[in-house]
Amino acid sequence: MSLDYAELDAPKQGICAHLPKPKSINDLLRGGGPRIGALAARAEARRTTLEHVRAALSPALAATVVSAGLEHGQLTVGVADASWASRLRYATDTLRQRVSGSLGTLVVRVRIRVVPPRA
Repeated sequence: MSLDYAELDAPKQGICAHLPKPKSINDLLRGGGPRIGALAARAEARRTTLEHVRAALSPALAATVVSAGLEHGQLTVGVADASWASRLRYATDTLRQRVSGSLGTLVVRVRIRVVPPRA
């Protein structure tokens, strides 16, 4: 059995030839329907919350905050290290008040989580 290299270089005429061209992620996010729209809105809300959390903290603490989200009155803040999480716990009352004021939403509880670094 020998290989016909011309056959390997020829355009494929099977099932793949009839599939639509894949869309970029940006195209999917812009016109991807209600589920993707809700996901994009949630991501934007988390980015906004993260900005407000960082603005409410000292520069040293703000630099360690890697994520933040607000759901049902609970502000969840992710930090990079357990020692920074411990320091941040001392500032939760101030953080709760400042973020409540800047977002215009009642923050009832602050939860601090250690977020493992991404590889």
